[in-house]
Parts: sequence; C-alpha cells; structure tokens
Amino acid sequence: MSATTYRSLLIREIRIETDDTKSFVLEAVDGLPVSYLPGQFLTLVFHNQLGEEERRNYSISSSPWINEPLTITVKRIANGRYSRFLVDEARPGDILLTAGTSGFFTLPESVPDTFALCLFAAGSGITPVFSIIKSCLVRYPNLNIHLLYSNRSKGSAIFQQELEALQSRYPQRFHCRFLYSDAMRLQEARLHVPMIESVLQQVSSQQTLFYLCGPFEYMRTIAMVLQGNGVPAIHIRREIFLLEKPRVQPIPPDTDKHLVVIHGKETHAIRVQYPETILQAARKQGVYLPYSCESGQCGTCTASCIRGTVWMWRNEVLLDEELAAGRVLTCTGYPVGGDVELRF
Repeated sequence: MSATTYRSLLIREIRIETDDTKSFVLEAVDGLPVSYLPGQFLTLVFHNQLGEEERRNYSISSSPWINEPLTITVKRIANGRYSRFLVDEARPGDILLTAGTSGFFTLPESVPDTFALCLFAAGSGITPVFSIIKSCLVRYPNLNIHLLYSNRSKGSAIFQQELEALQSRYPQRFHCRFLYSDAMRLQEARLHVPMIESVLQQVSSQQTLFYLCGPFEYMRTIAMVLQGNGVPAIHIRREIFLLEKPRVQPIPPDTDKHLVVIHGKETHAIRVQYPETILQAARKQGVYLPYSCESGQCGTCTASCIRGTVWMWRNEVLLDEELAAGRVLTCTGYPVGGDVELRF
C-alpha cells in the first residue's frame, strides 16, 4: 500500500473516559464510510522524526450495526509514543492517516439462537469487547451475554456507566460483573478459577463463544481453564494489545526463494531469503503489502498460500482451521522447501 492510498480521518470529537483514556470520534475526509466489523481495530499511520512510517492499531469501540460514528478508544501508555500523542496533544479538527481496519477478534457470520456469548476483559481490553456487546444486543435479540470486567479500581474502568446502563436496559440478556483490584473482599478483587468455572455452569461449553482481551498471562490462564472444562479451542478468541517482538528463532539455513504475490489486481515477483521475512523482502523490493504489528499478533498481513509452504516464527492470531486452509502471516513468514505463491 502506498502513501497515496491512505485515507484521512478528521477528529470530530474527543471524549474523556478516564484519567488516562480518551475516545476519538472520527469522520473520513472523503465523506465515504469506513467499513469494519465489531471487535476490529483501526490502523493509524504516523511518521517519526526521521520521516519513517510507523503504524499503530487502536481498537474500535463504536458499533457498525447501530449507526454510531467511527470511534476508537485510546489509553495513554507511559512508553507509548503515539498513545501519548493522541491522549495528550490531539485536538478536534486534527487529521489522522489510516491504512484501514482489520482484525480477527470478530463474530462469526451468524450466531445461532441457541448460543451464548461470554467475554472476559481487563483494563483497556474492554474497548473491542464493548463494540461486540453493543452490536450483539441489537443484532441477536435471543443471545445471552456474560461479561467479567477486571480493573484496578472503579475510577479506572472504561465505559463503566455505559455498561451499567446496558445492564439496566437488558437485565435478562446482559449479565455484567465488575472486578476491582482495590476491593475490600479478595473474592471480588481479581478473576480466579472458581469464578470462571461458575460462569461455565451458567452456559453450555459447546454452545458458547468466548472472547478474551487483556494481558497475555490473563488470557492464557482463562483459556487454560476454559479448555480444561471442555470448551473447544475454536470457540475461544483472544485479542493481544501489548505487542512483544521476541528474537527470531533460527531454522536450518535455506536458499533464497521465488515468491509470487497477488495483491488485488497486481502480481509481483519477489525473492526472499531467511532471515528476511516475506513482508520485509516485499517492502525492500518496493512492494507494499498490508501490515501493522510485524509481530504475528494482529493478522493485518494475513494472506492465502495457494502454492508452496510458509514457515512462521510466531503466530498468535490464526486458528488451526485457518492454518489448514492455507492462511499465513507474512510479517513472520518465510518460504521454505520451494517457491511460494500468495494471494491477498
């Protein structure tokens, strides 16, 4: 994607959510709608002091199904250059650049009436979850929704009042439990295994979709408990916020490979050799493919492998059935064992 294909977004309104979190109501300058699904994120494009492009993903907190304007919610991170810029410096009327929306933390095309939805969120992990909750309450009138939301304190809970309002409006369908680390009763302070299991007793493990968003260890623990109680892995979705870039694990030396990339109406021939990833090689050779995190955690760079084999040093987003269907991540992927053809 070249710079000419970026879209400009006007900051129409800024809302203060907590002491360190703000929501940004956005509007496309070209007047056309920005398409997205509940649970997805918006990729913003920035340029550092050297003029180099840097991308950051911010979860969308609005719902595309209830006629809300596109809104992202951003928590200020102490060492986050661009979250600090947005929360501290951005003003209504400013223009932001976007490479579009993406993400796999979404609902299936249809949710059966017999299913339930169970969501676990910690801190700012509520942002995509809030979009999913609002959307489901409108789209699926028979769907029961359970939310367990963990925070340091009531004052740090994003969308606290909005969630309480939804709970009052849909008392039979939306069941929300708030957990605060500063609570006097330890049983109400932190999420624990018996609490997770008590939720499982209220739903069918085979007919419930589970969505987890928060710190890595928080989600790992929940997923282990869920699967230990019979929840199929295919029913569990996770969204990772804080991206890590661990050292690439070496694989046996490999020769350079020929790679054919079909991106839209364009076809490109690229040479790739480990340790350079497919994404890095493409960019180096002037081919601009979709990407964001470059860590195998967001899925923006996903392509379909229609010939050959791609080895990935990290994958935190593609499920087993997607891997079996040939989906690969180009930001952590390398062609191995022969030439490869990818389609976006």
